[in-house]
Amino acid sequence: MIINLSEQHSLVSNWVSELRDQDIQSDQMRFRRNLERIGEVAAYEISKKLEWEEKEITTPLGIANCKVLKFQPVLATILRAGLGMHYGLLNYFDKGENAFISASRKHKPDGSFEIGLEYMSCPEIDGKVVIISDPMIATGSSLVKVIQYLKEEGDIRELHIVCAIACTVGLEYVLRAQPKATIWCGDIDDELTAKGYIVPGLGDAGDLAYGVKIQS
Repeated sequence: MIINLSEQHSLVSNWVSELRDQDIQSDQMRFRRNLERIGEVAAYEISKKLEWEEKEITTPLGIANCKVLKFQPVLATILRAGLGMHYGLLNYFDKGENAFISASRKHKPDGSFEIGLEYMSCPEIDGKVVIISDPMIATGSSLVKVIQYLKEEGDIRELHIVCAIACTVGLEYVLRAQPKATIWCGDIDDELTAKGYIVPGLGDAGDLAYGVKIQS
């Protein structure tokens, strides 16, 4: 399932417009905050889909029957670009456990690339709900590889993916590999360049959030 949070106008589409705007992108703090905001909205929407239970809460004046989450999700993200959205999710799922995976494109002289996975820190995920954040789904290759890597640690019961901008090609690729996943997108673009960049997209989310990196 794919859910485009900008399909109907809301504050999300305003924040996406600022993420895309090259005149606003020079403000790294605002760029990070907009990613965080989209993560927060996605967390709220995802929370409606998760299992809940009724719990008796003692107040100063009596007993209230409240609906609470039955299980806390595991929040996973791809370093470094995913950190902004991850913090947005963590602001809402503040009791959730966390997983961090380092994944990057290794470019070749001919313009092609491979996905390198170098690091993972992960709690027990067997039988749990996992929410993974990655601001850009372009080809979908890195995301699919990261999910496969996570699944080596346990059987994921329910998978949600959160991104700021996705390309239709990448979404199709991810859902072929993970047909039961639910993907929450800030917005969706249709064009992908030969080098695997989304058009119009927004550029390199990691560089815009944390500064230009030195490629080895």
